[in-house]
Amino acid sequence: MNKKIVLRFKATLSEQPIIYRLVKDYDLMVNILKADINPRREGSMVMELTGETENFENGVKYLEEVGVVVELLSQTVIKNHELCTDCGACTVICPVGALFLERPSMEVTFDNVKCVVCGLCVQYCPMKAMEVKF
Repeated sequence: MNKKIVLRFKATLSEQPIIYRLVKDYDLMVNILKADINPRREGSMVMELTGETENFENGVKYLEEVGVVVELLSQTVIKNHELCTDCGACTVICPVGALFLERPSMEVTFDNVKCVVCGLCVQYCPMKAMEVKF
């Protein structure tokens, strides 16, 4: 099983070895795509979690039991090919390389698998060719 999930946690959990426990106790592979802890030490994290179905379910159950809010990543970014002029502005701002210029054609290519739905491309696209879909 391989899924992208969003974790939201309170300040009391920010110093707990939550990711370590997912790896060690539940034999899950964790790929952190985006993480943020605010000044109040509350946080959110977008991650890709991979493992056997039973381990995945038990790992998510553990997270919920310790007070982490777990949501499946239910948003995606869509590139409107009709509006896109392949200017490359979005490729510069994309923090994970989901948008890149294909060589030698210099066409903007979008890899939805890498995308963490941060929304920066939507904000920076001068042609408004990128949009978030729920």
